[in-house]
Amino acid sequence: MSDATPAGEAPGFDELTRDIADVPAVEVITTVGVHLMSAAAVNLGLAEGGEDHKDLDEARKLIHSLAGLLDAGATEISSFHAAPLRDGLKSLQLAFREASAVPDEPGKGPGEKYTGPVFG
Repeated sequence: MSDATPAGEAPGFDELTRDIADVPAVEVITTVGVHLMSAAAVNLGLAEGGEDHKDLDEARKLIHSLAGLLDAGATEISSFHAAPLRDGLKSLQLAFREASAVPDEPGKGPGEKYTGPVFG
């Protein structure tokens, strides 16, 4: 944040706008990807206290969104940044299949519209 903001006072729009303008696109895209992965993992029950937070409908939406982000942004962020996100996506897709009482048909699982069928 800007040094011009007094302690205890929320930064203004101008300070926030200038700060986000300094963040490279690759960092924004990968950060969003990590947040989607983390939220999906929680909703798959993979976090501490897992079963208390398990919600496969929410996990499906998050995994599908992550797949779409990677499909659209992978060429923009290079394989160096995209590869770990793709690995995480595949792990989440496999965990979703494992957690589902009624598994989706191959190619119909979350994000598989973008990745193709995911097999273990």
